[in-house]
Amino acid sequence: MKFLHTADWHIGKKLHDFSLFDDQRDAFEQIEQIALREKVDAVVIAGDLYDRSVPSEDAVRLLDQMLIQLNLKDHLPVLAINGNHDSAVRLNTGSDWFKATDFYMNTKLKDAFTPVVIGDTQFFLLPYFELPAARNYFKDVEIHNLNDAMKLIFSQMKERFENDKKHVLLAHFFAAGSSHCDSETQVEVGGLDAVALDLMEDFDYVALGHLHSKNALHHPRMKYSGSPVKFSVSEAQDEKGVWIVDTDQEDEMAKWVPLTPKNDIVVLQESFETLTSPEFYRQVDDDQFVAIRLTDKEIIPNVMNRLREFYPRVISFQRQNGRNAISQESGRKIKKLSPLEMLETFYHEATGDELSSIQKKFAKEELAKAERSVN
Repeated sequence: MKFLHTADWHIGKKLHDFSLFDDQRDAFEQIEQIALREKVDAVVIAGDLYDRSVPSEDAVRLLDQMLIQLNLKDHLPVLAINGNHDSAVRLNTGSDWFKATDFYMNTKLKDAFTPVVIGDTQFFLLPYFELPAARNYFKDVEIHNLNDAMKLIFSQMKERFENDKKHVLLAHFFAAGSSHCDSETQVEVGGLDAVALDLMEDFDYVALGHLHSKNALHHPRMKYSGSPVKFSVSEAQDEKGVWIVDTDQEDEMAKWVPLTPKNDIVVLQESFETLTSPEFYRQVDDDQFVAIRLTDKEIIPNVMNRLREFYPRVISFQRQNGRNAISQESGRKIKKLSPLEMLETFYHEATGDELSSIQKKFAKEELAKAERSVN
């Protein structure tokens, strides 16, 4: 059995208010071509298909196009589960007739114990769940944490193992030994947010979702595919891709296949002078997402707007070395300023402009209100 393992598509997610639809569409097209080139028997998606429980119409339309392409046009079996970002109820709509086209969408814990059998492999689709769902299913109020629940879940799954078949787990959670990055939401159930790896040792392969880097876990048979698109500056150096899993291979079961980002995240750590010099900024494509780490210490008026003239898609800005401290003499002068004068000084230093007459009038009115409320 050969299948493609991907996860955490987060369709509809934005990167600091910039749409990622084009990037996500491009990544999907690469994934599709890899699946066809590798002649896989199935595609598995380990949760977080959407970025939010109530996705936009555009997000729904894009995901529908992707799934239709894989399942109905490319005739590939698709196995998927909901993640913590998805609405289980919404994803489950239509699941009863999806199976007619070998599209298996599992969003209910009770269905995780009936394996999907493709060729010589049993796939157990374990959706993201909250701890009360496990208590209700097992009718056991003594389930106090996630590992208590997983022991019962995996034990019941193993009762369905067929000896002549391989066994694959598809799940969405934080596994022990992993690490978080900024764009992920931590899964925490019952005060414990990690599933012990040894609980899953009986599976031939564990296809995980939730953490956005393939390097979040190093195990020969338990893998995070990571997200196909970069969603935060902390992922700037990550290589995105998918796993091609061949269960007939004992030693090297999973092969990593990288994706090429349509618009990458670039981290620039330079002075303002360097960043705005033609020989430097012309090396950065206008469509790239840019994180700036400014090395200057002095105040630069209207710095963000001026940088956006050269880098239209700035997603992050920080001063690498802080700012110069205000001298004692300057501090004494500021203390002698009236509140309105302090506001005018701050506004000028921050933007390089002066307050307009309308802004001054508004500021005076608000300051007067504040003074009356104090008195």
